[in-house]
Amino acid sequence: MTDPSLPNLSLPNLSRLRGFIGDFTRLVERLGDDEAAILDAGRSLLAGLVAVDDWLPDAYAQPDPVHYRQYLLHCDPHERFSVVSFVWGPGQRTPIHDHTVWGLVGVLRGAEHSQRYELRDGPPLATAADHLPVGSVEAVSPRIGDVHAISNALTDRPSISIHVYGGNIGAIRRSVFDPLTGERKPFISGYANSALPNLWDRSKPVPQAA
Repeated sequence: MTDPSLPNLSLPNLSRLRGFIGDFTRLVERLGDDEAAILDAGRSLLAGLVAVDDWLPDAYAQPDPVHYRQYLLHCDPHERFSVVSFVWGPGQRTPIHDHTVWGLVGVLRGAEHSQRYELRDGPPLATAADHLPVGSVEAVSPRIGDVHAISNALTDRPSISIHVYGGNIGAIRRSVFDPLTGERKPFISGYANSALPNLWDRSKPVPQAA
């Protein structure tokens, strides 16, 4: 008997990801700079994408034994948004960091822990903390709260989340913060992959999105 909680390891259903990217492109074209509306409608779109685990190619779901990985799945040609998969090995975590743009985080596999912070003189102040199971979606932005740390809530297997950001997140200058002093250190994350998933090759039979 097939365990319904396990991912579908057959041919990835790229039509599902292709449809999501098309829907999100229409969303940002229609809403422009209305961040609140984008986060509200985008949350529903991302929740629909992570509700079914049959579409992420295996190459973009591989953990690293030491560091979490960020794989680019799509970047809008005008860099209005990007879609990435974050893959966390057991117990891996980010430093405390900001984004500088809006973002949505949807959990596809496993579970994650999200700890938010407020910046002040001295150490960052821990505020709300959330446990994010499969299917949950969290929003961030400078307007509603932009500083957090994310970790894999599982100690025995990887977790994967799908992130959508209001820009080409791997090229944006951002900051990490020392947990003891609050000292800011700039960084640009880049991406772990050297190739993008090919959404547009229809020469091979592909499953249709449900």
